[in-house]
Amino acid sequence: MRNAQSTGPLRIGVIVGSTRPGRRGAAVARWVMEAAEGHEAVRAGDAVFTLVDLAEQALPLLDEPVPALFGDYRRPHTRRWAEVVDGCDAFVFVTPDYNRSIPAALKNGIDYLYAEWTDKVAGVLSYGVQGGNRAADHLRSILTEVRTVVVPTGVALSIFTDFDFTGADPGDRTAGRFAPGDGREAELSTMIAEVVTWSRALHPVDPAGVAAGSPELVG
Repeated sequence: MRNAQSTGPLRIGVIVGSTRPGRRGAAVARWVMEAAEGHEAVRAGDAVFTLVDLAEQALPLLDEPVPALFGDYRRPHTRRWAEVVDGCDAFVFVTPDYNRSIPAALKNGIDYLYAEWTDKVAGVLSYGVQGGNRAADHLRSILTEVRTVVVPTGVALSIFTDFDFTGADPGDRTAGRFAPGDGREAELSTMIAEVVTWSRALHPVDPAGVAAGSPELVG
């Protein structure tokens, strides 16, 4: 498993867990990216946040003949996905709540791999009618199975308080805009700080490696 920090800054992937047309996850993920720009590690060039959109990965339902635990990936799309995940030291997962769980696309994406998730750190941000808490709990359990360490602070956004439907067509189920409520940015900043700190603890920075790494912008 590659330690991305050995060749540059800490790399954190913000994973958009929904692939549904009309999804709200992309807007929420952009908010995470914007908040990350303010973290001291990003400003210092010691951390880089990258958007990882599952919709762009276009993964079919798991079609590998060998279980992911063995790392014997046969399909080209699996190898491409493995490179994306392996290139990250840590993750922030953005997931809606679908019937008390996470979207099938997100579960599928996790199940494709194993070693690429192992010994890394993740933060969980959920959203839904009840803040997506049930999906968040399920996701934490799944990540534990692939040996990903989940930080204690999570962010749970409510459709009723963190999205604005003013003037929206009541018949349009995709209407409304993301408008995080008071205190949400502070929660997100705490989670981001934990992801960075815990990642550094698991994979200590090599000062020579960071110095040799090429500068990179958030995004």
